[in-house]
Amino acid sequence: MLPSIPVINGSQLSLSFRCSSWSDRGWAAGNRMERSMTRTLGLIGSGMIGSAIARLAIGAGMDVVLSNSSGPGSLDPLVAELGSRARASTPSEAAKAGDIVVATIPLSAYKSLPADAADGKVVIDTMNYYPQRDGRIAELDSFASTSSELVQRHLDRSRIVKAFNNIDFRRLFTLARLSGSDERSAVPIAGNDEEAKSDVASLLDLLGYDAVDIGTLSESWRSEPETPVYVKPYFPTQPPEGVTPEEAYRWFTETTGVPVSAATVRGLVDGTERGTAGGYVPEDVSSLRTDADRNWNE
Repeated sequence: MLPSIPVINGSQLSLSFRCSSWSDRGWAAGNRMERSMTRTLGLIGSGMIGSAIARLAIGAGMDVVLSNSSGPGSLDPLVAELGSRARASTPSEAAKAGDIVVATIPLSAYKSLPADAADGKVVIDTMNYYPQRDGRIAELDSFASTSSELVQRHLDRSRIVKAFNNIDFRRLFTLARLSGSDERSAVPIAGNDEEAKSDVASLLDLLGYDAVDIGTLSESWRSEPETPVYVKPYFPTQPPEGVTPEEAYRWFTETTGVPVSAATVRGLVDGTERGTAGGYVPEDVSSLRTDADRNWNE
């Protein structure tokens, strides 16, 4: 059984995944925390990507602390859905509580990440640069820096690892598979700290993915929007012509993803040439978003 399909209520979108889908796939039974010292995941941003990661973490037996810019009360429905292993708090408290922290907010807000609370933490950066949403950032447009290097500069006492930025939220949830599965997918990771990358690779394994190390944060552009490994390998299709935005969104959520192996990810990344900085958020999807956290892949 797949997770339930998002429903559109007027201008509001609600994304509801039935918790039974974890056990239906054998997830909770086969991927427990005995394999990892990571017990709690702190999420700064609980939109599409953050919610998908939280669901995978809960299904794998982890505790999660959710946060967003609207306050803990706004997350009550998601916490109720996820169950007793989930709670909502502030971004600072989520960072303090997490053995690993996930930063999954619009890039334009990266300076709001709580540097003191994230001191010494491994922080997964899922953020991407979308100029139409984030505004133009000169350092990125000139290739003087990657977006993850900006985040590392802000969180200068944390260890940043780029991950989960190249797969859309729907395929992120539905393509997760137990280790050893023939349909196991991989995602690229990048970071300056080898131990931090190892910790994140272990977490990804727990959540259902292999990790492909593509180098330091200076190389993280290889998985950014408009690169060969970004979104399309996992979702290589286009919506039918002439559909409404609502129909396009339903197509987006109902269409099956394609497993992408570690070898395929490696080949795509190694063959990447640097192009224009930043990506484009498709209007037929982004126009349905109702808060800043819910973007194409964040």
